[in-house]
Amino acid sequence: MRFYDREKELGILQTNWEQTSERGRMTVLIGRRRIGKTTLLTKSADDGGQPLLYLYVSKDNERVLTGKFQEAAEQTLGLQIFGRMETFAQFFEQLLRYGQQNHFTLVFDEFQNFLKVNPAIPSHIQDIWDRYHEKTRVNMVACGSIYNMMHKIFDNEDEPLYGRQDCRLNMLPFRISILKQILHDHNPKYTPEDLLCLYTLTGGVAKYVAWLMDAKATTKSKMLRWVTQAGSPYLSEGTELIMSEFGKDYTNYLSILQLIASGMTTQSEIDGAIGKNTGAYLDNLEKDYSYIHRKQPMFSKPGGRNSRWQLDDCFLRFWFRFIIRNQALVEMERNDLLLEIVEKGYEQYTGLVLKQYFRQKWMEEERVTLVGNYWDRKGQNEIDMIALNDIDKTAVVAEIKRQRRKFSPTELAEKAATLNKNLSKYSVTQIGLSMEDL
Repeated sequence: MRFYDREKELGILQTNWEQTSERGRMTVLIGRRRIGKTTLLTKSADDGGQPLLYLYVSKDNERVLTGKFQEAAEQTLGLQIFGRMETFAQFFEQLLRYGQQNHFTLVFDEFQNFLKVNPAIPSHIQDIWDRYHEKTRVNMVACGSIYNMMHKIFDNEDEPLYGRQDCRLNMLPFRISILKQILHDHNPKYTPEDLLCLYTLTGGVAKYVAWLMDAKATTKSKMLRWVTQAGSPYLSEGTELIMSEFGKDYTNYLSILQLIASGMTTQSEIDGAIGKNTGAYLDNLEKDYSYIHRKQPMFSKPGGRNSRWQLDDCFLRFWFRFIIRNQALVEMERNDLLLEIVEKGYEQYTGLVLKQYFRQKWMEEERVTLVGNYWDRKGQNEIDMIALNDIDKTAVVAEIKRQRRKFSPTELAEKAATLNKNLSKYSVTQIGLSMEDL
């Protein structure tokens, strides 16, 4: 699949490159695994004609890793360092010295792994960077996918690299308009069902979209068949992702995420299923890992108890709902039965995904300042979407159904009436949204 979108990110990276013609800059690029960080950086370097030294930080012994870096620098930049270096600090200082006469981009991918190699490395980087960044021409990018470790390294006041970044980029999945463009390029006659399936399986994560497009799985039936077939990387991706994030403690987090994906959205429900207080785990999943978010109904007071936990990542939600729950079928190589289970539960499952789709679509494409949904204290009287425009004082209240014939204007009006006090200053439009509106 060819390169799509990312014009804003490419523009920022190009500006950073131009500014490093005079002094070094440090950019931090964070995004979930498979989001396309490496592809973006390679594209930026190619478009800008930048010499690029790309270094992947594997969890090796420091001396071994430094040796690999030394070889890569010689092959890519022609930087010859006589003698084998013992420490990363020695190598990094040589790079910044080289940068005094040579302008190049330096990428450390999976930067957070330095903490596994040697916890002192961020301190060494801080010391050397502080001494050289005003006189070197190195465009350094620290790239990472594990949120909590990257935030710890760069945002914690007690950490040595706090305050050293000149630019921060958070890579997000493709917007819905880009998903439409990609699917149209590969299947000009795609249907709304095909588009919803692509969104359901990938959430716009670049690598997952590329997997499907490169496999020519461009219709709903082909996509579901591909993700469930023997040998599909989709089947093991979730486990690899969770284990890379959580390490030895992954089992508790795996269980909690699976419960949320299955519909248990309150802590009391999750505590009951796990058999212990999960508050600390839920806080970590939200604040440190950004896997889940505490959702509150529109117009509720911040910090109120009427909240629900939500797993926003489309890929993970689908994987927890259908793949890991049926792992035994994968191990038995009964992928035919796995596909049957997915197809049987697909329509009901995507009814919920459709609501997330339209809320995201409204945020990306409409003139709105806030988008959310509503439910009362009893968890009832739900309104699928409320979109506010506090500039024009307009509001859209929407009910979302797969089939338009199931939309009830009367029922929606009754629900909206309970919010008359909150919506009194807005000009309100009530609508029904369905598959026809994708």
